[in-house]
Amino acid sequence: MDETNRRLYIESDGRIFLIERDGWLDLPSDDEAPFDVETIARLVPDDTWFCVPKIGRHPHEWYHKDQLAALPVTERVRDAVHSTMPRVVVEGLCCRDGRILLVKGNRGLTDGIWTLPGGFLRFGETPEACVLREIREEVGMEASILGLASVQAKLGKRSRLHWTVLFYRVHAAGEPSPDPDEIAEARFVPIREAADLIQDATMTRAIIDLLEEESPSG
Repeated sequence: MDETNRRLYIESDGRIFLIERDGWLDLPSDDEAPFDVETIARLVPDDTWFCVPKIGRHPHEWYHKDQLAALPVTERVRDAVHSTMPRVVVEGLCCRDGRILLVKGNRGLTDGIWTLPGGFLRFGETPEACVLREIREEVGMEASILGLASVQAKLGKRSRLHWTVLFYRVHAAGEPSPDPDEIAEARFVPIREAADLIQDATMTRAIIDLLEEESPSG
């Protein structure tokens, strides 16, 4: 992967190192950073990398990322800041008689893909309220929380976003009646089969953990 002529998004304690270029605040290139950095991962745009500075102090003179909306920054800076904001997603593990509820989306990120019922955490919403709302909206089922199963994180291969995923064990009565505007199909499938249907590695890991929990020991 070519890393020449890359731009560095350098953040520490919520503050970002920027340089002035043609009257705009912009991300530095490698030779414009006056200190060493640790490269973490690629961001959007493609030639931008998230980096941690090796400075051993709090960079109080740098710009805080919450201030940037009111400053003359380049589009590259805005895109990079947007890319670094973690996305919180809540997913439901709804099991019944050795099967688990899966949904296949018909739009957006899950178009044509089998996933767990769930979605983005709304502003001001608790994770528990989020998973119950998503199950209600996606499959028309009223559910209750059984407990938190796991909290996982990943970097999206295509989106390059940082995803924080909360998995909840839930109980839901009745049969799924998917909303056709969002869900093409919803059904309970054997847990082992579900681990093969799911394409997302983080969801698959959560289902495998569930399978191990429900399998008899020995």
